Amino acid sequence: MKLKLACAAALVTFAGAAHAQSSVVLYGTLDSGLLYQSTSAASFSPKAPNAGSVFRYKDGGIYSSIWGIKGSEDIGGGYRINFKLQGSFDSGTGKSGLNDTPGAAAMFNQQTTLGVSGPLGTFDAGRQIVPMIYAMYDTDVRGAQYFGSILTAWLGLNQAAGWPGTSTNGSIGALYDSNALVYQSPKFYGASLALEYAPGGVAGQPQGGTRESAVLKYSNYGLNLSAVYYNGHDANPFPANYPTAPATPATGLANNRFYYLGAMYTFHGFSVSGSYGNGKNPANSNHVSLEMWSAGLGYTFSPSLKVTSGFYYLKDRNNSANHSSEVAVGAEYNLSKRTMAYAQVGYVSNKGTMNQTIVYGQPVAPGVSTTAAMIGIRHSF
Repeated sequence: MKLKLACAAALVTFAGAAHAQSSVVLYGTLDSGLLYQSTSAASFSPKAPNAGSVFRYKDGGIYSSIWGIKGSEDIGGGYRINFKLQGSFDSGTGKSGLNDTPGAAAMFNQQTTLGVSGPLGTFDAGRQIVPMIYAMYDTDVRGAQYFGSILTAWLGLNQAAGWPGTSTNGSIGALYDSNALVYQSPKFYGASLALEYAPGGVAGQPQGGTRESAVLKYSNYGLNLSAVYYNGHDANPFPANYPTAPATPATGLANNRFYYLGAMYTFHGFSVSGSYGNGKNPANSNHVSLEMWSAGLGYTFSPSLKVTSGFYYLKDRNNSANHSSEVAVGAEYNLSKRTMAYAQVGYVSNKGTMNQTIVYGQPVAPGVSTTAAMIGIRHSF
């Protein structure tokens, strides 16, 4: 009898330990507010007419509203198996976010990864946010936010290169890549390396639809440095009027190249950042060759209050008449550990056919100046 009780106790203890080695978490964020913008347009077309001012409920003043499921299991030796399913949605309508194909929203449109992490680094496979976005986030005082940041400036490059905004397939670089294999090294004296390869899976075309990138980062003593190389084949195959016009067949054409160098330094609450980006279509650089410059300044007044500002300049190297300058200022106040209130204002001067946006997902009229202001609340659970 004592032996049976001892065995039962051992089994219960072992089961409890095994259960403690794995976990599954449901998480999410709601981010919404009120937006005023002095111009607007029905699309990201460089010829879209000015539809006038707009006042609306807007999702994503800092980042998009999201929900997801993630889990991790300890398999011993310092290694863990990890998975993550994450999707964005519009808190105003409940609609899921965009996917690769125009008009095809997806529940988990941001991340669907399975991977392993351990002493040698992290490896993830599936659709995911690409390493270049984290590199831009680390070197922008505005933190690559959805309102007036390095992210919206980079999206301006994509719009100038012909991205219609109807799917997540960009013309320059990428925010998300499907079928991606990403390795992230451990930090070594503050330095780390991320490598990405995404096979296209196109029959008869080994390079058809493939993407590859490399990101080198350094983070130590308040200094963040980032260097990005991104190369894509058959990028942005869908025309603005898809499906009326068919998608361009994949041939392996190298038509998406992006370089980025950025730095940010933080000292006693002050943060300053600067960056340079270059995007082009290597197969037709006479059509797409664009530059992006940024500068940022911010100050953290307390653990609850932070103010940031940024300046973002875009230039068409093929046509000097096309250029754009944007400035944005924002204040964030943490009401609690999970809830933040924010207020932001931005101004962009677009010249020629440029239509750099101030807010992600809210087109502005091309070739004219636009002012935008937004107040909102962001809550995480």
